[in-house]
Amino acid sequence: MFYAIIANDVADSLERRKQARAAHLERLEALKSEGRLLMAGPFPAEDTTEPGEAGFTGSLVVAEFESLTAAQAWADADPYVEAGVYEKVTVRPFKPVLP
Repeated sequence: MFYAIIANDVADSLERRKQARAAHLERLEALKSEGRLLMAGPFPAEDTTEPGEAGFTGSLVVAEFESLTAAQAWADADPYVEAGVYEKVTVRPFKPVLP
């Protein structure tokens, strides 16, 4: 089943994001190579795909996991969590309907 991992950043998270980004992307690439990643990306702080120093306000990952517990465990182990980027992370079941 798919799960949506919705994360909200702490204020002024950009530098923390930059420091943990490589490790964060490595985990997403692993999901992708396993065919389990539907989509992933950040929420820009401004109405542009390149917000510059304004940074991002959070992230969305939609991926396939065996259970809600497994999805939550994966989310809890994200390098952005360890780096203090995320203020809150919510994991919810997700049903893809349209591309």
